[in-house]
Parts: sequence; structure tokens; C-alpha cells
Amino acid sequence: MEDADFALFIQRVKQKTNIDLSQYKEAQMKRRLTTLRLKHGYGTFAEFWEAMQRDEKLMNEFLDRMTINVSEFWRNANRWAALEQRFLPEMLKAGGTLRIWSAACSTGEEPYTIAMILDRLGALARADILATDIDANVIEKAKIGLYPDRSLREVPSDYRRLYFTEAEGGWRVSDKLIRAVRFRRHNLLHDPFGSDYDLIICRNVLIYFTEDAKHELYHKFARALRPGGLLFVGSTEQIFTPSRYGLESAETFFYRRKREHA
Repeated sequence: MEDADFALFIQRVKQKTNIDLSQYKEAQMKRRLTTLRLKHGYGTFAEFWEAMQRDEKLMNEFLDRMTINVSEFWRNANRWAALEQRFLPEMLKAGGTLRIWSAACSTGEEPYTIAMILDRLGALARADILATDIDANVIEKAKIGLYPDRSLREVPSDYRRLYFTEAEGGWRVSDKLIRAVRFRRHNLLHDPFGSDYDLIICRNVLIYFTEDAKHELYHKFARALRPGGLLFVGSTEQIFTPSRYGLESAETFFYRRKREHA
């Protein structure tokens, strides 16, 4: 009965929101959502669903719990150094506009990090930065650009001085960065991808999906890159056989779409 209760809940969520919870690792997702259901005093997922229909605040809390909104600036700083010192300068030599997509961007730390780096390289005006997430609430927070101290732990001191001002409740990123990033809602498992990206950043998200869902998403990311473009993944998301997706390892946690050969 408990399995049928959760299965019906998954079906209803998909019908209403286009969010397919069956594509997430079931044990992790079920544990997270059961904790939320019990916190609000509902004995079954059917009761929890009915309550979510009546209470927008509860629905938003469900969406927040379902998505993984843990992020910070310069997470795994040495990987961002590789972007700053090697990959972005290589891309900029080719000329033209850099097309960058920060997928599953949460509250915006990663797209703002890339915007800071590009500005220091004198290339922010040459970049088109799109940042997306499934959770509309975190997108709104990202647009405001206000962050607590803990999000800035890894920010180099010169970047902190240039791009942040102290504000009530934390630190606010500069208007220059806010203007440079386009935020919008996007469901990785449902919505179409763009194309011809020079760089796609999707970190610490795919670990929550099933193997089948990850396999499909790696194919879609590879197709969304231009030949030679890079996919930047998280520190627990190494792709062991990148060639099956038309990718090749460029450096640890960076994968390059193979160039076409005549």
C-alpha cells in the first residue's frame, strides 16, 4: 500500500508540474519527501497531495525539498581556476560571442562566478550567459543576488572586494553581474535544450538522477554543445565512458564535445 501511495503521488506530480520524480533515485527522493510529509503531519502521500493543492506555500516547500539547492561561489576552486587560466582564454581566442549555460543553477552562485571570471578577463561583454533551474523560487532569489557569508567562503579576496557589497542579511553581487546573467525556469528532464553552447556548467545535480536519466541527459548536453565545446560537471560526477556521448575528457571534470573530422 505504501508503494502504491508513493507511485500515485509521483504520477500526480508529473501530471501537474511536468516534474518526473521517477527519474530521480527513488530511495533518496522518497526519504526526503517522507520527512517533509511527516513534518506536516500527513499519514499518506495521498493526504499530502490534497493538502498541496490547497496550500501554495506547502507546494513551494515541496518543490524546494525536491530540488537540491545547495551551492556556493567557487565551489571546488581549483576547477574554476582551470576555467580562468586555461579554457576561457582558449575560447576567447576564437573570437565572437561565448554562449554559456549554467544548468540547474540553484540560487545563482555558479553563473555569477563565471560572470566575475569573464569580467576579470575583460570579456564579460562578449558572453551570453543563460542560467536555469526547475525551481522558480530559487530563480527569483538568484535575480536579487543577496547571499549569506557561508556562500562566499571560497571567493578570492580581490573578487570579493570588486563584486560584492555588504547588505542587510549578507552580501549583494554587483549590478554589473546581475545584468550579465539571464535567468529562467527550465526542467532538464522535460524541456528542450538550446544548441551551440561553448560551455555548459551542470554540477552536483545529476548524482540525484537514475542511471537511465543521467545517460539521456549526457546525450542531450553533448548535442547542445558546439563541436569543441565543454561540459563542466561536479566533483562526484565523473563520466567514465565519455566517448559513448561523443565527448572526450579535457581535464578532470571537463568534457569536450568531439570535433567533426572530414
